[in-house]
Amino acid sequence: MPGGDDIGRIVGEVMRRYPAAAPAEEPAPSPRERVRKVALAADHGGLDLKNILRGYLEDLGYAVKDFGTYTKESVDYPDYAAAVARAVAAGQYDRGIVVDGAGIGSCMAANKVRGARAAMCYDLKTALNSREHNDANVLTLGGPLIDAGAAREIVKVWLETPFAGGRHARRVDKIIALERG
Repeated sequence: MPGGDDIGRIVGEVMRRYPAAAPAEEPAPSPRERVRKVALAADHGGLDLKNILRGYLEDLGYAVKDFGTYTKESVDYPDYAAAVARAVAAGQYDRGIVVDGAGIGSCMAANKVRGARAAMCYDLKTALNSREHNDANVLTLGGPLIDAGAAREIVKVWLETPFAGGRHARRVDKIIALERG
């Protein structure tokens, strides 16, 4: 499991490989951006990875609310994605993470909730971009498609990356305006 120094090295490596992912300046996280409470859920396809991530998040010091599922019995991912997205949009949790079979369906479902900006991430670059450029507040992952080590790295980078603001704020404001019709 990578430690803090490893994550810093990984982020630096991603930024060197993909200069567009590097922020123009290093913004200091505002109190609003300090993530403390995370809503977490999965369907039956993402249960194993969700359980791994729950322990990992708790080890990192986050307060985690597990919205389920708790068994391998078949369930419908939109129910779990919506529960997490609603909790985040209502301000009860700083961020949310949903794991299903591919990450796609939960992302689609979460994005139907006003105030949720869900991003399906599959590597460090998409995790950085979703936070830095899009201010994503819900992360979706495909449980069987990503190994636990990579998922932990993605989650850590996603939770620690601040929104860059600037020109990106204007674009996020346009996304929010679309929700309002």
